[in-house]
This record gives sequence, structure tokens and C-alpha cells, in this order.
Amino acid sequence: MSPLEPFGARLRRVMDERGPLCVGIDPHASLLSEWGLNDDVAGLERFSRTVVAAVADRVAVMKPQSAFFERFGSRGVAVLERVVQEAREAGTLVVMDAKRGDIGSTMAGYAEAFLSKDAPLFSDALTVSPYLGYGSLSPAVALARESGAGLFVLALTSNPEGAEVQHAVRGDGRTVGATMLAHLAAENSGEEPLGSFGAVVGATVGDLSSYDLDINGPLLAPGVGAQGATAADLPSVFGAAVRNVVPNVSRGVLRHGPDAGALRAAAERFAGEIRDVVAGG
Repeated sequence: MSPLEPFGARLRRVMDERGPLCVGIDPHASLLSEWGLNDDVAGLERFSRTVVAAVADRVAVMKPQSAFFERFGSRGVAVLERVVQEAREAGTLVVMDAKRGDIGSTMAGYAEAFLSKDAPLFSDALTVSPYLGYGSLSPAVALARESGAGLFVLALTSNPEGAEVQHAVRGDGRTVGATMLAHLAAENSGEEPLGSFGAVVGATVGDLSSYDLDINGPLLAPGVGAQGATAADLPSVFGAAVRNVVPNVSRGVLRHGPDAGALRAAAERFAGEIRDVVAGG
């Protein structure tokens, strides 16, 4: 099967058309309960497919969290396959939030699971962890290029524990997080209109003025909504790179279910706020 148009080009186009919002699909037990659903495969499927049906035709990106499907075993993974397929059929791009990271043939296996065009879980992009060394991601980088997919590499995450690794200073005086951003800038060099290799940079991290976020690639930014960041915060956090930010909102949208109209309204409200801020920047 021939490769898709590169992820970066597809992402730039859908962000410009729909706004840059990413809606997370996080069917954890507490949200299922809030929706009046049982914490079982039937509840998982009802929740996830309702979210997709409500917003997939109007947001740029959807990001299912693989762990919440995997916890139900093969039946949960089967639901995830349907969610990915239905979301992509509706025109949204799917970023699989699996945060895979390993070496050699094992990393290649993870890449094949999510980035091979013929795989049941093929997604437009995959989150990956580079903390066995950026070079350990080479199989995923190569397959993403071959298939027209992308990667989002953990660089400056918002969890407090991340700082002990990501802010550590190397012998050359550069932090580990900055090193990851530099690797991604190299991957994206010369790509137009946007490279396919992005970074995960939390919207709640704080002052990022010492980091070069201009990697010519997308910046997946969790933290907007329930975690405390707002659309208005994005320009001060991301500066000139704000046009390439893909803010992720999960609970801020999902808590409005199970009513499809309320889910759509919440997604449209966040998308409009983010679009206005980015346009103003």
C-alpha cells in the first residue's frame, strides 16, 4: 500500500481547517461512572464510540489513551481498533497515546503495531518515550517516514517527576529535554509546511523561555482544561511556536457526556478559544 501524505502536512491542513484542538479519549473508571456506565467492555465501548461520533467530524485530532483499553484485554483492544477506524473515517487524525519506548527489535515491534499501514491499530501518529536514548526510536522514525505517519516524543512533560530526567543537564551544558527538541528539529529540517516529528510539551510546565521550541514540527500540549491551563495561557508558554501547538483537552470535554450535543458544544467552545488565541498570536 502506498504511503500517505506526510503526517505533518496532513496535520497542518486539518489544524487550519478545524482549529488545532486535540480531544483525548480517556475512558478511565471514574469517567465511566460519571456517565452512568459500568466499568466493563460494554461501558468502554459506549463511552469511546459516543465521543468519536460526537466530535470526530469537527476536531483536528483525537488521542485515545491505549492503557484504558488494554486493561480489558483483547476485547478492549478490539474496541480500540474500532475507535481508531471510526475516528479516521470521520476525518480526524488519530494520535495513539501509548508512550512506547524500547530498543532494537522490540521497538520495531511497537512501531509495526501502530505505524504499519496494514496494522489493525494503525494511527496517524504515536507517542513515544526516548529515555533509552533518542537513537532507540530509530525503528519508529523509519517506519513513520515510510508510512506517512508521525511521532510525538516526550520532551517536557507536565508531571512533576519528569523534571528529574528532562531538566537534567548533560556534559555539554544542555538539558535532556532540550536535547530531545534538537533531535526533533533535525528530523524536521527542510520539511514543509510542517514536519511530522513532534514533541510532547505540557501547557502547565511553566516558563519555557530557555527552550527552543521552534522544531518545525507540532507540539502536543496536554494540560488545557481540568489540569489548569487555559487557551489564553498558550502564547506566554509557547511564544512564537504557538501556531504549531496542538492543545489536548480530555476531561474538559469528556465530563459533558454522555449527551452528544453537550460533548460537541464543549469541543467547539475549546476549539474556538484556541483558534482565536493562535490567530491573535
